[in-house]
Amino acid sequence: MMLRPVSLALLAAVILPLQAHGRSVGGVSLADTLQFKSEQLSLNGAGLRSQFMIRLYVGSLYAVKTPATPEAILNGETISAIRLNIVSDVITSERMTETIEEGFKKSAGEALPEIRPQVNDFIAVFRQKIVNGDQFTLISLPGNGVEAYKNGQLITAIRGEPFRQALFGIWLGGQPADVRLKNAMLGR
Repeated sequence: MMLRPVSLALLAAVILPLQAHGRSVGGVSLADTLQFKSEQLSLNGAGLRSQFMIRLYVGSLYAVKTPATPEAILNGETISAIRLNIVSDVITSERMTETIEEGFKKSAGEALPEIRPQVNDFIAVFRQKIVNGDQFTLISLPGNGVEAYKNGQLITAIRGEPFRQALFGIWLGGQPADVRLKNAMLGR
C-alpha cells in the first residue's frame, strides 16, 4: 500500500513531536534535559545494562556541556549526572550494594582505602528496598562531591573529589562496569 503525500505529512507530524520530548531506552522514557538547581543538563546518551540476557537498569548521562567526554566528567570540568532507572525485579538492595562495591574496587583501585568512609556512606543509598521502577540520580559536583537521589528525594550528599571521580569512574572510567553501556552513555 502506497501512502499519499498527505498521509506522509500526517505521519511525520505525529512522530516528530514524540522524538522532541525525549527517547525511550529499554522501555524507560528519558527526558531530554534534567534541571539541577540553576543548571540545565542535557541528555548525552543512554543504554541498557544487562547480564546473562537479563535487563537490569537503564543508565543515562546528563551534562551541562554535550557531547561530554569521560575525561571532562571525571576531571570535573562540568556538572553532570548519571541516572539509573531500575527495570528488573532481579535488582535487590544486596545485589546493588555488591555491584557498586565491586565497581569502586575497579574504579578507585589502590585509592579505595583513602575513600572508604565516603564509599560506606554512599552504599547506604542502596540499603533501602529497591524495586522495579526506582530511579537513582547521582549528581557530580566538581570540586565538591556528589548528591544522590532516589525517586527525586535527596538521600545523601558526600564530599570529596577523589570519591566523586571514583563513583563516576564506575560507569565512565578505564575499567567500567559495562563497556557497551559506557559507550551508549557517551553517545557513541
